[in-house]
Amino acid sequence: MGKLTTHVLDTALGKPGANLMIDLFFLSDTNREHLKTVTTNMDGRCDAPLLEGNELKTGQYELVFHAGDYFNTQGLDLPEPKFLDQIILRFGVPNADEHYHVPLLVTPYSYSTYRGS
Repeated sequence: MGKLTTHVLDTALGKPGANLMIDLFFLSDTNREHLKTVTTNMDGRCDAPLLEGNELKTGQYELVFHAGDYFNTQGLDLPEPKFLDQIILRFGVPNADEHYHVPLLVTPYSYSTYRGS
């Protein structure tokens, strides 16, 4: 049974990205369908998989991480407009029976991701 999961690490402050809002979209040729909005827990993770089982389909997805809002709550003195605000990760799911873990490592000025396990 396949599933989609994520987590956020604030590498600038060296801690989990807690209370960070994430939007999930499914993309088709002509549509961008909003599937859900979640907020990370105190460990920077979601309490449940974003999608699992029959919910996860082959195709293109987007995760939109609201990093600017998160950094507003961290007491950092950042210029406006922020260098990074909404971080959009677009990725493909070629096999809906596998686990796709798409983490975000983020600072106010950089981010990275990878396919985890």
